[in-house]
Amino acid sequence: MERITLQHGLELSRIIYGMWRLSDDADTTPAHIQAKIESCLAQGITTMDQADIYGGYEAEELLGATLKAAPALREQIEIVTKCDIIAPVGRYSDARIKYYDTSRTHIMASVDHSLRLMNIEQIDLLLIHRPDPMMDPGETGRALDELIDSGKVLAVGVSNFKPHDWTLLQSAMNTQLVTNQIEISVLHNAPFTNGDIAFLQERQIAPMAWSPLSGGDLFTEKNSSVRATLKAIAEQQNTDETAVAVAWLLAHPARIMPVLGTNRLDRIAKLADATNVRMDRQAWFEIYTSALGQEVP
Repeated sequence: MERITLQHGLELSRIIYGMWRLSDDADTTPAHIQAKIESCLAQGITTMDQADIYGGYEAEELLGATLKAAPALREQIEIVTKCDIIAPVGRYSDARIKYYDTSRTHIMASVDHSLRLMNIEQIDLLLIHRPDPMMDPGETGRALDELIDSGKVLAVGVSNFKPHDWTLLQSAMNTQLVTNQIEISVLHNAPFTNGDIAFLQERQIAPMAWSPLSGGDLFTEKNSSVRATLKAIAEQQNTDETAVAVAWLLAHPARIMPVLGTNRLDRIAKLADATNVRMDRQAWFEIYTSALGQEVP
């Protein structure tokens, strides 16, 4: 499995396992979650993607219980988590409304909470989950710098930020933001042309891609044309449409890191199949053209 080197000495696996659905599984025991992680590790997938809000603020604790039961796993994985979304569920059930909080007080408290819940001493990568229209860049930037200096966090980045959000926050920081986790998929392909990916490429920043399979929409009847294109390429290479859709992202020179989430062990065992798909430029444009619904200009 290829590895992507970010700043601050952090390396991530090219494909990342997303843990947002951990609490949706009928089996949330440490042994079952350990089996998922070990299946990832067997394929070279070492990076686990979390967020404080995942599972109604329960997913981090499930990972923590697993690491407590099998502490040797911690040295084999990188942990990504996020903060700043407050929704009126779980520990924030008394909130009147869903909102964002990028204040120093909240970021520090959230990180301490995540460290305790996940039973770890350092978060490998902390992301600000959503752009906050109330963000004070000086306060937020200083808080992130402080977390790096304290050793509680190895590296920091953002999620769902537009270029202007990135530059605003970065202008108030001493340390460098190392990635932006944004939605990218065959169907959600606008980042390739709206400047989001170009902005990161200019700065040699590798993006993370959430919902790389469009939440399953890629394989519905309304997208039958796209699926037919994926299927044709998959049949040529004795694989499946999922692997081809992920390979489409891997083929792009921006070094995109897809975040793939599933609770099924049989599907987890096949997450790395995409790395074996051959994707030349014409095949890439066949898929892109199918998604656009028309020939490129």
